[in-house]
Amino acid sequence: MSEDAVIKVRDVRNQFGSHVVHENLDLDVYRGEILGVVGGSGTGKSVLLRTITGLQRPREGSVEVLGTDVLNADEDTRQALEKRWGVMFQDGALFSSLTVRENVEVPMRAVEGLDPDIRAQLADLKISMVGLEYSAGDKYPSELSGGMRKRAGLARALALDPDIVFLDEPTAGLDPIGASAFDELIQELSHSLGLTVFLVTHDLDTLHATCDRIAVLAERKVLVAGTMKDMLAVEHPWVHEYFHGPRARAAAPELQQNGAER
Repeated sequence: MSEDAVIKVRDVRNQFGSHVVHENLDLDVYRGEILGVVGGSGTGKSVLLRTITGLQRPREGSVEVLGTDVLNADEDTRQALEKRWGVMFQDGALFSSLTVRENVEVPMRAVEGLDPDIRAQLADLKISMVGLEYSAGDKYPSELSGGMRKRAGLARALALDPDIVFLDEPTAGLDPIGASAFDELIQELSHSLGLTVFLVTHDLDTLHATCDRIAVLAERKVLVAGTMKDMLAVEHPWVHEYFHGPRARAAAPELQQNGAER
């Protein structure tokens, strides 16, 4: 992991009507790290993801990704930047009328001059990279299990060999074995491809197994960001309950014990 910040969020304010979700929110995401973003219900985890990717324009503040001002970039610059990141929404968000291969090909269609046969071969490569069998490429989303749909969604996010991947609750709805396998996949792909991963989750197992750092959303901002050991030392009531509660002890009892001895 590098100390080079590839995502810089400064003084962001997100507001819907009279409801303020974020205020004076700052966050850095470093090149090559897996950052887990957590917070209570309504703290705007997915809103922050959409803000960084330009799908949600904040009332105030700035967002810089890979050196580009996301909020003020012209259309050509914006399109070039979008090719450098991939997004996997909850449950994969696949097009139901397209096969898995066709879904993965969708981002590639924006690449001018790419031969259709090469495009299909590249899609098959991405499908293989996320651990799906070759035959999955011919199937429709309705024919896949929940875990397979998520892997297909990840394959589509990787279609253009991005620098950054945004994952929104990637293990939600998976059984423990499937979630653990997906955690391992994210970690392996991050290391082998040099990916920076922005991962919205509530899964404590994922935080322990996968994330280099954690950012906690509370009180309309990033309240604290750091390693798991850093989280165990935070005295804020919500943070303390989240990282010291029964589920946290079950996820990593040895770390809880070490934290208690600090």
